[in-house]
Amino acid sequence: MKFTILHESRGRMRIHLALGRMTMDQADAAEVYIKNILCVRDVTVYDRTCDAVIHYTGDRKEVINALSRASFEKLTAEALIPEHSARQLNREFEDKLVGSFLKRIVFKTFLPLPLRTVLTGIRSVRYIAAGAKSLAKGRLSVSVLDATAVSVSLLRWDTATASSVMFMLSLGEILEEWTRKKSVADLAGAMSLNVDKVWVRKEGTEMLVAVNTVAAGDEVVVRTGNVIPLDGTVMSGEVTVNQSSMTGESLPVLKKVGSYVYAGTVAEEGECTIKVDNTAGSGRYDRIVRMIEESERLKSTTEDKAARLADRLVPYTLGGTLLTYLLTRNITKTLAVLMVDFSCALKLSMPIAVLSAMRESSNYKISVKGGRFLEAAAKADTIVFDKTGTLTYATPKVARIVTFGGKDENDMLRLAACLEEHYPHSMANAVVAEAADRGLSHEEYHSHIEYVVAHGISSMVDREKVIIGSAHFVFEDEGCTIPEGERSKFDLLPEEYSHLYLCISGVLAAVICIYDPLRPEAADAINALHALGIKNIVMMTGDNEKTALSVAKAVGVDDYRAGVLPEDKAEFIRNARANGHTVMMIGDGVNDSPALSEADVGIAINTGAAIAKEISDITIASDDLFEIVTLRRISAGLMKRIQSNYRFIVSFNTMLILLGVAGLIPPTTSALLHNMSTLGISLKSMTNLLDAPKADKRVHIKYLPQANL
Repeated sequence: MKFTILHESRGRMRIHLALGRMTMDQADAAEVYIKNILCVRDVTVYDRTCDAVIHYTGDRKEVINALSRASFEKLTAEALIPEHSARQLNREFEDKLVGSFLKRIVFKTFLPLPLRTVLTGIRSVRYIAAGAKSLAKGRLSVSVLDATAVSVSLLRWDTATASSVMFMLSLGEILEEWTRKKSVADLAGAMSLNVDKVWVRKEGTEMLVAVNTVAAGDEVVVRTGNVIPLDGTVMSGEVTVNQSSMTGESLPVLKKVGSYVYAGTVAEEGECTIKVDNTAGSGRYDRIVRMIEESERLKSTTEDKAARLADRLVPYTLGGTLLTYLLTRNITKTLAVLMVDFSCALKLSMPIAVLSAMRESSNYKISVKGGRFLEAAAKADTIVFDKTGTLTYATPKVARIVTFGGKDENDMLRLAACLEEHYPHSMANAVVAEAADRGLSHEEYHSHIEYVVAHGISSMVDREKVIIGSAHFVFEDEGCTIPEGERSKFDLLPEEYSHLYLCISGVLAAVICIYDPLRPEAADAINALHALGIKNIVMMTGDNEKTALSVAKAVGVDDYRAGVLPEDKAEFIRNARANGHTVMMIGDGVNDSPALSEADVGIAINTGAAIAKEISDITIASDDLFEIVTLRRISAGLMKRIQSNYRFIVSFNTMLILLGVAGLIPPTTSALLHNMSTLGISLKSMTNLLDAPKADKRVHIKYLPQANL
């Protein structure tokens, strides 16, 4: 890639790419490539000027060398172009906005008055027709106010006022359209399916393959907690599927042989084999966009109230207009009232504020499925944390393997890995990783395996029943026993570790001790959440009392529960909500899904199980607990902004009405000030709530200034 450095400062350089003309695809590909350079923290590529502004840390030469190694032919060939780019959307918005202003300048400057009058009359038809249509349906909406204002101005031959009103309305429409489309596109991109590998069954054997190698007609195996990676038909087995993201259904749906299943839905229970119909890239993104646009979950309670208030204010505005005329008999003062309506600003600025906050959240790799969940995050006074994979790393390690009955350590690890690799969980991943590190390959020699959520796995190996899981599962549910004479060995198991118990034919064969390292930022994140008004932070875990107490003290939670089952977490949250608390639940596993559903806002860590991410209201893709702090700050800033917007709209428009009735400002000025204020507050609502840079967020968030309102 040939380029020239235009100017630079420490950690920043602006370069000019040696291209006569840059396409938007080339700009997108270059942006993706540069962002992936290790020391680059942010980059913006300007396709019109062929420039790029790069912010980096570390060695300047590393950036230059990486740029020199690339070529645009190679970049486009390597499919670095995003499937859905915001660049095209932004370009369309820019063109519409610039076009509107240019047309306005030409209209006001160069066209003679008679022609302007005719064109204004033609343009007014759309607004008058919309108002008439609303009245025909028995509704007094904002369109009725717009139509009345335009009509009265035209009847008075005040085409300048009518034209100004329509110009401002058109700008508002362009702004609202772009903001909504951009926010929905960003949100859809964050929610898009991200499945790398799937189990494919061929000739009775299961193989783990890359999803992009699966072809139509292949058979994919899906088990409890798995995301369904591709559209297809169930060929064998039965599975209950959570497809709320696709259809909006709150209850799981039973899928039998012959049923059709959709990519992106999640298997809650059971197992099935799916014959693939559509392969990757068959419209999942578009379906998500459609779901977001149609879903009522996008709206927060505050947003709903603003919309309802806006509609209720329309009759009062019309009534005030009529009353002003009856009292003053002054058409100028009457028009001054008519030109001001509260509903336009309320209906425009509130949704924009919510969607912009959702878009800002995505900049921090926080995917929010609806505005109401930001509102709940702002109001929350209680947070429930799962321990494993949430407060601790999602990649625990095997510390020790204690065998019983003379079993070989490697043989037991190989057997455990053979069973655990089929189910996504952090502890299962630790077992599989340890077997791989020891070079213990294994054949799929077990029979059908059964997964019991939050308990363990059961299967048959060489005609013997093999189970692996929690102490509750193996000893209480399955009635397994400890080999004779080895009770003392069992009693001396190290309590500082989490334990997986492996039993063969009802007898304990091995205990896998797993070390779950604590996230280094966990304690600071808990302190920051306390400082932001969270009164009660609770940790819940299925681990033993000693392990739970140690972690609870280390991170500084207010309370903890040890040895809990999934239903215990859900019951705790139900009781807290019944007592008037607003609860956030943060988890990562299949066993967390009931609690995530019960909470006012469920937050899933992106490294967790697919079903947890599907059921959750918010997903955090970053591997940093401080993003929960970021979420709290954004949501709190959003609520403050909405209240600030509301106060400004009411006070400013009331002032305009009073000035108009007093005869201090003419209708044209009233309309201009009203529409300019609506546009201004909408633009303000599009700005970021936080000032912190995207990079090094964990350090900066501790010292962030107050959110911009």
